[in-house]
Amino acid sequence: MLTSLARLRALKEGIAQPIATVRHCHLSDRPMVFIPLKLSGEAAAPLAAMLGTDRRRPRLLVVTQPRNRDLRFAWAAELAGVLLPYVEGFLADTETVERKNADPYERALDAPQLIVPNQTGVAFTRLLGRSTRFRRADGPYPVPESVPLLGRWLTYFAERAAYPGSSMTLAATEELGRHWASGQSSLEDANLAALLAWITRGPDDEAEDPLIWPPAGPATDPGFDAEVLAPAMDSESAERITEALRTQLEPTWRLMWQAVDLLAGLEAGAGVAQRWEQDRGSFSGMAVHVAEGAPPQARRDGAVAAAAKLSRMERAQAAYEVQRAYDDPLVMAEYRLTGEAFAGEVIETVPDNTEGEGRSRKLRPLVVIKTDDPVRLAPGTSLGTPQRRGQGAELVEAAEGLVTLKITKGMGRGKTAAPGAVPEIGERVCYTSLTDDFQGSPNLPDSEATPWTHGGPPHEYVPDDEDAQEEWS
Repeated sequence: MLTSLARLRALKEGIAQPIATVRHCHLSDRPMVFIPLKLSGEAAAPLAAMLGTDRRRPRLLVVTQPRNRDLRFAWAAELAGVLLPYVEGFLADTETVERKNADPYERALDAPQLIVPNQTGVAFTRLLGRSTRFRRADGPYPVPESVPLLGRWLTYFAERAAYPGSSMTLAATEELGRHWASGQSSLEDANLAALLAWITRGPDDEAEDPLIWPPAGPATDPGFDAEVLAPAMDSESAERITEALRTQLEPTWRLMWQAVDLLAGLEAGAGVAQRWEQDRGSFSGMAVHVAEGAPPQARRDGAVAAAAKLSRMERAQAAYEVQRAYDDPLVMAEYRLTGEAFAGEVIETVPDNTEGEGRSRKLRPLVVIKTDDPVRLAPGTSLGTPQRRGQGAELVEAAEGLVTLKITKGMGRGKTAAPGAVPEIGERVCYTSLTDDFQGSPNLPDSEATPWTHGGPPHEYVPDDEDAQEEWS
């Protein structure tokens, strides 16, 4: 609701409105900006890519004849020569992480970050990965040794882009749209130039002119294809083709770094560091997987693996929503409107209230809050608060703008509440039914025990020639 209101306000005032007070993604000190282009009418025929970690020195890689298989794989090898050293550069420095009831493991101190212009850029990265990870350096139709490894890492980056809360792979338009609301539709927000114009100076007709700001890829402008690219390819001049593609990529390169600067201008939310730790752990696990010579990612997950992945993503999504709300008052305001959270002033406390008798007596301080928010929570609902993140509470009663709750945890171990554990009279607080309590993994059978209704036990996965018959064949 608030985002819709912000869009209307942006349209009225002619400038995008902030819908976040903090940055909800990690931003690397050295991200790899990656802008791919593909040939129109082809699913996975790369045309060019501009990439790099230094905004002053982009690398331009071009396929002068995208329908030529050998040239495509030579281009992929060039891409691997840039991306793989960047990825492997994060593997040298590690830390030992102790785990309860599990062996310790080595986790990279930092991890790579890939930033693409939009979600279609993520989709094309996934397609590039699928088209290269099954290739072989020997046998019929060999490719350079680095190409299959590049495909595995591109597939990994694309998979992390779909993981809630992950910052390993970011789509610039999506992250900007998560922090600012423009006065245009979400479909129009997929235009990086137009979205940045709304954020920085207001709507601008020039931002939608493909001659001034070409599309951010991977598809090119049809007018450019017909009037510039086709004649250049017909000429078979590598220099002419390269310069034509440079004119399409350089404007987007500048916009990408402008987007990075805008996001860097926001302070990171409190939960961002924890989520980046999970990214670093995932990256370290993938690196071990590659180093041990495990096969590339399968084309399809088995039933048990798919169920486990879905469960992990659902838990990650729930945790991400809670963390964003706790980190950001503007995000929490959405839940206050729906009655899942409320804010107000503490007007009364009973810090020494107890429940039970004898040894079973427990300290349960009471807090009465005056609020103007709608409270649509039933008595007994578990509550959390951004002001005291380790604290748990339970709703006792809500009527006529007064909410009574009792604190159930986070008060210390003494017979009286620890200093600061109970809100003071006059303090403004916020409580919500959104809590990030631990959720265990579901009890799934071993893959060998997959029931016949779900295909039975999967066969051991070994890549074969059929896997390699992808769009690049």
